[in-house]
Amino acid sequence: MSNIIEGLLYSESHEWVKVEGNVAVIGVSDFAQSELGDITYVEMPDIDSEIAAGESFGALESVKASSELYSPVSGKVVETNSEVEDSPELINEDPYASWIIKVEMSDESELSKLLSPAAYSEVAK
Repeated sequence: MSNIIEGLLYSESHEWVKVEGNVAVIGVSDFAQSELGDITYVEMPDIDSEIAAGESFGALESVKASSELYSPVSGKVVETNSEVEDSPELINEDPYASWIIKVEMSDESELSKLLSPAAYSEVAK
């Protein structure tokens, strides 16, 4: 069973969101990292780039596969996690501490389309 953290929101494509004011901190779930296996590379967007909910903003590569990352929210990328970029295996070690990007949200109502931990537990099986 995957570790699902209370207090976060989840997308059906296995990204998690932690809301900090009008900023969404985004990473991948424990389920996603366990399905991928050992992560070897993280592709991230440029800071200040605009991303839209449901669109790809980067990718994870592992020894098993490559997987697109999809933004749960729309907005401007305000920060990327250089530690994860330099050491992608941190996502395998602790996917909830190893966020990937921070997005200044342009439409906070999009959060209502995301899954609660209970709802996500039905998806992450």
